[in-house]
Amino acid sequence: MDVIRRNTDYAVRLMVHLAKHYGNGPASTRASATKEHVPYQLACKLMQKLNNAKLVTSCMGPKGGFVLATAPSKISLLDIVEVIQGPVNLNRCLMSEDICPQQTNCAVRGKLAILQKNINSGIAAITLDELSQKGPKNKLVRNTKRRKQ
Repeated sequence: MDVIRRNTDYAVRLMVHLAKHYGNGPASTRASATKEHVPYQLACKLMQKLNNAKLVTSCMGPKGGFVLATAPSKISLLDIVEVIQGPVNLNRCLMSEDICPQQTNCAVRGKLAILQKNINSGIAAITLDELSQKGPKNKLVRNTKRRKQ
């Protein structure tokens, strides 16, 4: 199960590119797609969704493209996720109380609801400004030392 799907990851990368470009005029979809390694046709579709949701603004003309509709510090990762893939749901039972006939007696639903709230809060706390800051690249660290027997 992917909490953040591939298309959403691509959209986040495109938005990070615009955040890095913020205040310097529009960035073309082709340039953003190339820089962020997103297939161009998909980038066009994603930018249209983001434009329809008013997270970006389209600028027409030969030097046109897209700009962020608001400051990167005002756009959360959750904003982007919900535009591209809809709400993040751990389980169908959390989407509506009518889905599960056992919801009143379910020991799992309450714990999942707490986890769901924490995930949403965590994703909402991350801003586009934070994602666009330069810093050390995240690397998976693998313990290569052998355990003593």
